[in-house]
Amino acid sequence: MDKLEVLKRLTDCGVIAVVRADNKDQAMKIVDACIKAGIVGIEMTFTVPGAADIIKELAAAYKPEDILIGAGTVMDPETARVAILAGAHFVVSPCLNAETTKLCLRYQVASMAGAMTVKEAVECMEAGADIIKIFPGNLFGPAIIKAIHGPLPHAKMMPTGGVSAENAGEWIKAGAVAVGAGGDLTRGAKTGDYDSIVAVGRKMIEEVKKARQK
Repeated sequence: MDKLEVLKRLTDCGVIAVVRADNKDQAMKIVDACIKAGIVGIEMTFTVPGAADIIKELAAAYKPEDILIGAGTVMDPETARVAILAGAHFVVSPCLNAETTKLCLRYQVASMAGAMTVKEAVECMEAGADIIKIFPGNLFGPAIIKAIHGPLPHAKMMPTGGVSAENAGEWIKAGAVAVGAGGDLTRGAKTGDYDSIVAVGRKMIEEVKKARQK
């Protein structure tokens, strides 16, 4: 799928699920719950054992018209290439690694690189990152989006870390193009309550839509 179409579909939905799990079985159950919730972007982090194999399995099971599979916690271009070959539609890093972004540009795969300051945000854009991942977002809250948009009104930002159903709308109102939802979304997996993931995911999408209508 074309990179611009991937970015449009991710931002149209407004919620990207950040999947961290202890094993493949738990990860797949989280993914299933997120899909039921209506979340389009699934970021499988490379902290999950066998992440590349899981991405490959998801890419075989689902069409990009159904869900978009991303690779998260990508620290270097080698990991990014493995993820892309496995079928990842987008690559997410907790901080900027210029060579990783360069590789994504080479293969025209959407990339998101982490930042927490104006300087880091500028470096992400100069390197070619499509979206700046504000991480960890819970350190400053939605106000950081407005602050960075002061000197950089054209910056496209997505927070990850501390995003919940209660504050997802506030992040969007502050100017985020989407939110990355991790622990607050997937917490139910720890107790086997995957229905709660569906409920929280739906609520997050609803809050994003409400925020965009105002």
